[in-house]
Amino acid sequence: MSTRRIKKKQTRILTHLNRRGEAHMVDVGAKAVTAREAVAEGAIRMHAETLRLVMRGGHKKGDVLATARLAGMQAAKKTADLIPLCHPIPVTGIDIDLIPEKTRARIRVRVTARTLAQTGVEMEALTAASVALLTIYDMCKAVDRAMTIANVRLLAKSGGRSGTWRRAARRR
Repeated sequence: MSTRRIKKKQTRILTHLNRRGEAHMVDVGAKAVTAREAVAEGAIRMHAETLRLVMRGGHKKGDVLATARLAGMQAAKKTADLIPLCHPIPVTGIDIDLIPEKTRARIRVRVTARTLAQTGVEMEALTAASVALLTIYDMCKAVDRAMTIANVRLLAKSGGRSGTWRRAARRR
């Protein structure tokens, strides 16, 4: 797979499993606190009329995009409560862009999360993107139950021992 770095003669291990194969939380106590950033995205496809309704701001539940943005921010801060082996870390910054794409009848969510911590902020970025998309679904399901959430994925991360990683661009 072109999206991961594999070093020669390096064995990959699942860090959240102990020697007996049981789930455990990784001890990050000896790691240095460093600046870390992660970028994640996802999209929700919908009927064109649903997207027009969201863009007009005519939804009876209120501003769909503003609500989704706030839900994503809240979710990033609550990630450790949702993902059992995820460390609680201070989210020092989060940007959530909601990008309507009329030609594709979808809204793309792009999240950049930042922290100063002993472990990465990838899960917070992915959780924020997922919950923002779920919030859009929740607010619009009365008019479009056929919406589809897709392609929630990490695009990039920086900081920490493993350094910088970027998803390889798709070949067309």
